[in-house]
Amino acid sequence: MVLYPDEAAKHYKTTVSSLIFAGTVVGMLTFGYLSDKMGRKFGMMTATAIVALFSLLSAASKGAHGSVGGTLAMLSACRFLLGIGVGAEYPCGSVSASEQTEQKGIAKNAQHRWFALATNTMIDFGFVVSSFVPLVLWWIFGDNHLRAVWRISVGLGFVPAMLVFLWRLNMEEPERFKKDSMKNAKIPYRLVLKRYGGSLAAIGFTWFVYDFIVYPFGIYSTTVVNNVTGGSERLSVVFGWNVVINLFYIPGTVGGAFIVDYLGPKWTMILGLVSQAIVGFIMSGAYVPLTEHIAGFAVVYGIFLSLGELGPGNCLGLLASKTSPTAVRGQFYGTVAAIGKIGAFVGTWAFPPMIDAFGGDKTTRGNTGPFWVGSGLAILSAAVTFLFIKPLSHDGMEEEDRLFREYLEQHGYDTSQMGLGSEVSTTESDEIEKVSEEKVPV
Repeated sequence: MVLYPDEAAKHYKTTVSSLIFAGTVVGMLTFGYLSDKMGRKFGMMTATAIVALFSLLSAASKGAHGSVGGTLAMLSACRFLLGIGVGAEYPCGSVSASEQTEQKGIAKNAQHRWFALATNTMIDFGFVVSSFVPLVLWWIFGDNHLRAVWRISVGLGFVPAMLVFLWRLNMEEPERFKKDSMKNAKIPYRLVLKRYGGSLAAIGFTWFVYDFIVYPFGIYSTTVVNNVTGGSERLSVVFGWNVVINLFYIPGTVGGAFIVDYLGPKWTMILGLVSQAIVGFIMSGAYVPLTEHIAGFAVVYGIFLSLGELGPGNCLGLLASKTSPTAVRGQFYGTVAAIGKIGAFVGTWAFPPMIDAFGGDKTTRGNTGPFWVGSGLAILSAAVTFLFIKPLSHDGMEEEDRLFREYLEQHGYDTSQMGLGSEVSTTESDEIEKVSEEKVPV
């Protein structure tokens, strides 16, 4: 490391990335429960507050007497806590977005599209911005002030988090949550698992596999950058190519958002997985000639990344949020998202020894072997999606809530406890007021 070359810095990258993974999983699981029992708004407000606070504290990290070890220890702790806030957005923000797509004012044939654009597309756009900001800061400060570059890059996370926090102040709970939540009722977990356990396992497995195989794809970004730049280590080059690589995701997620309402999340997911696997097999089989024509390799690699966003990138969240009933949607989503994040963590640690087993990263087999494995797993994930994940329809959450109520009543559960009771939605109040005005002569 340029800034912190001593012993304490050697394990910095591994420690911080591991702690962010851990924090994100904790946030997903904890706020999945809180989202269902305290409310979507409570979860979203808390999540953005955590992100805002620990973005600032991360930027201000400093050890006692300026020690590098102390600085990195504080930064690691802050990134773990920041990860909790990031993880909390999944079962709170994404779940709320899914429920908003079936409210009045949203065209039925655009419900899935708006969810994809509001979630995965925004995440991918955030990747582009987050890779571009350090480049701009490097242009401003240069190599002699890298502390300013990393601290400001990290601290700027406070700005969008606070803007979102202020915007969410006036938000209401989604109509589906008001009508069918179990905020004030005991959740019958045994009955829930009996009905939705299979779907949870299938979606969790596909999310785990998707995140697990994302890691080897990073091998090829290194290949692209090294071949184009001749192995340059200049930060401007590294940052610049990070922006380009992240831009590859955008066509897939945007294009997929306009396909998913026509094919449905299940079939769009299968299309993306199979197409991505085919391109992956081509890249692996033609690795040597492709790396000799780096422009062509970069194009194929970009298509490969885009297909991942068109399929599982957009559709996993849709399937996770709209398969389960409102009463446990936060916990269902948080659980499968956490399983996926664990897959990413496992992949991070599993692929380096796998590369070594295939001959090392200096050999063709070492670079392509794990990718054959990853593409094969994509096919397996597509098969699981086909066999075990049910298709979704428009306005499907309302129907699922109705069927879930009937299921509970058949098993003796008192569904009168469900919903927020005395709280009346704004929409319902407006309709009542409108009807009253029509009936009373002026």
